[in-house]
Amino acid sequence: MSDYPYTARPRITVLGVQPGSPPFRIVEIDGEVVGTAKTVTDVLDAASMAGITVHDLDDPDSVRWVGGDKFTWRPH
Repeated sequence: MSDYPYTARPRITVLGVQPGSPPFRIVEIDGEVVGTAKTVTDVLDAASMAGITVHDLDDPDSVRWVGGDKFTWRPH
């Protein structure tokens, strides 16, 4: 038996905001880059294309947000 509790790794990771015109975030699914997102809708579209239904963007078991949350779309 493991000393560590099971922790689910979300299939979707949205990386920090990258400078650009407009700024964007890189989206990974199952550890592979699948594209970029300029809005939260782009994240949902990428998930849908991969056959993933996201019920709650705030659920850390569904989506991992790096460098901000679903409202962070501009560089700091």
